[in-house]
Amino acid sequence: MRIGVDVGGTNTDAVVMQDTTVRAWNKSPTTLDVSTGVRHAISSVIATSEIIASEIDSVMIGTTHFTNAVIERKHLLEVAVIRLGLPATASVPPMTDWPRDLSQAVGRHIFMLKGGYEFDGRPISELDEDEVRACAHKIKSLNLKAAAITGVFSPVNNDMEQAVCNILREINPDLQVSLSHEIGQVGLLQRENSTILNAALSDLAAHVVNSFERALIELGITAPFYISQNDGTLMQAHFIRRYPVLTFASGPTNSMRGAALLANLSDAMVVDIGGTTSDIGMLRNGFPRQSTTFVDVGGVRTNFRMPDILAIGLGGGSLVEDEGRAIGPQSVGFELLEKALVFGGDTLTATDIAVASGRPGIGDCKLVAHLPPTTVRGAQETMRLKLDRAIDRMKTEAGLLPVVIVGGGAILVDWDLTTASEIVLPKYGPVANAIGAAIAQVAGEVDRIVSLEGSSREEVLELAKAEAIEKAITAGAIHETIDIVEIEEVPIAYLPGNATRLRVKAVGDLAISAPFK
Repeated sequence: MRIGVDVGGTNTDAVVMQDTTVRAWNKSPTTLDVSTGVRHAISSVIATSEIIASEIDSVMIGTTHFTNAVIERKHLLEVAVIRLGLPATASVPPMTDWPRDLSQAVGRHIFMLKGGYEFDGRPISELDEDEVRACAHKIKSLNLKAAAITGVFSPVNNDMEQAVCNILREINPDLQVSLSHEIGQVGLLQRENSTILNAALSDLAAHVVNSFERALIELGITAPFYISQNDGTLMQAHFIRRYPVLTFASGPTNSMRGAALLANLSDAMVVDIGGTTSDIGMLRNGFPRQSTTFVDVGGVRTNFRMPDILAIGLGGGSLVEDEGRAIGPQSVGFELLEKALVFGGDTLTATDIAVASGRPGIGDCKLVAHLPPTTVRGAQETMRLKLDRAIDRMKTEAGLLPVVIVGGGAILVDWDLTTASEIVLPKYGPVANAIGAAIAQVAGEVDRIVSLEGSSREEVLELAKAEAIEKAITAGAIHETIDIVEIEEVPIAYLPGNATRLRVKAVGDLAISAPFK
């Protein structure tokens, strides 16, 4: 048995999965102390499914805590930002384009040191250990608890980053250090940004993991638990203490993975409708299509893997105005149960329109019986047009694709879409995010610039595949279930040596249970 949990800003969803079957599901309000809401959601599905704690072999949790912390500028540590690259890279210092309030929250403690590499591994300049030690003593005198180290082309050669980390910890053993080659991809500024955010979230990561652990202990669950990443795969719980940024956007990713399973589709468009927004993405081979552009998180550009998601202001709590001609982006959000007409409130929302059009089982339909039919039809047409345009914008081909509608706001859709070959409203769609967490697999990824001079493309590619597979096994995958799901090759004309950026991703089933298909 697996338990999947998704901790959102408003609701905490939980499911019990036996193979691909949902045994029980629950939605509970998210609580301020995290563990209470998680404990309540899990205890509810355990009771409903009539299982005991010893039957649970793993718990998978998705969370929005870290994204929210960056967006809200809360629970962030001040960070010592160390860049290895002088005499190069001096013209654009770290955090140059950060929003002022976020850079103030993280602190502008910037140290630019000698070091870094060219794309082929040749040093830009040698590391100056005396300079590094002076930097380490300065960091200690400032009482900083976290540091972010970024070297030019460190994904190609990480020796200097490791050497600086060792010196920092020798002088300050309690310092929490984030290394850029473990987090971001090749581009310097965006990789550096991701590393700084990761370091700033160090304390919060420990707090969140401890809260999850406490909730499971209180429920008597001794099974290991995992955290879902933003690419639809899992990392072991202790990894989140080191890499909290890898959870960014895991909520929409989980919803898309859950939708793929529930609809039994590997290639489709997915619309996850919540209380305020609809997240729209595209499934390829059962996984969300990854963004090919820089991803903005709280006003900071990052370049780690993120799903390509378009969010529009349409949800169950969206305000309906101008006789249905205007819907959203304003929303009553988590106050839907108090403010919507069908629940005795005084605000016309998209949920009221759904009930007035004949959707049963939501609130009191008598409270919307007075709505003019023209307003109901007009609002439905407005919602349909908003979704059609957004789906069409996210498609990468001219043909029609199935559209899977999930999320708590899926009740809004009871009309056709011109962009869809069919509309699928799967059972258990409201908790697709928790289902996506429960079925998540584990992955290994290689992303680097390689030179094809002196080697064939096939040789370089096979080495990268073998490394990605080995990383997936290290992360906990069953060797026999591992597949290469993504290969990306981008020639880089401005670099010598027939240089190519190569990215290979391997995915397999978690080793603690039977293969999960």
